[in-house]
Amino acid sequence: MSNPFEGTNSTYFVLVNAEGQYSLWPSTVKIPAGWTTEYGATAKKECVEYIDAHWNDMRPQSLRDAMASLFNPQT
Repeated sequence: MSNPFEGTNSTYFVLVNAEGQYSLWPSTVKIPAGWTTEYGATAKKECVEYIDAHWNDMRPQSLRDAMASLFNPQT
């Protein structure tokens, strides 16, 4: 059996979780709890390009929120 995460001719999804983190996911594998489909199913290259274009900040959303309140406290 081949690794579904390494197929170059397979189709993939781009998943996103509640923290705004992205994942490249094979379309033949069940989507794990806590993740939703953002893009696809399409070629791996297109999914990687989508992630590159949309995931500009690797920090989890909770960290971004905490840092924003730390540096921009409401008065």
